[in-house]
Amino acid sequence: MMSDRLFGIHGAALELRSHRMGLLTSNIANAATPGYQARDIDFASALEARLGGTSREDTIEGAARFRVPTMASMDGNTVELANEQMEFAENAVAYSATLTFLTGRVETVKRALKGE
Repeated sequence: MMSDRLFGIHGAALELRSHRMGLLTSNIANAATPGYQARDIDFASALEARLGGTSREDTIEGAARFRVPTMASMDGNTVELANEQMEFAENAVAYSATLTFLTGRVETVKRALKGE
């Protein structure tokens, strides 16, 4: 696809980081829900699979993982709020950096099309 050649790894990375943001948000929102199992994706393996041509759904399903808590909760909830917030912040920074790169790339293409 043209977008793959134009944006390279960053288009797939943004898509996966966006999905991961949703998972982390869900984990944080369910921090007090008894029996809730925190989930995440193995970003590196998901990106590798996505770049290898695996569909979005199959990539996410294959990279999905349940978190193993450091300290088990009595109600079966595996969310460790501090860890989830840290993961969310790190993912948000990476998402923002990827988005900034892609925005710059689009601006470069727009300038090239205008002949600037």
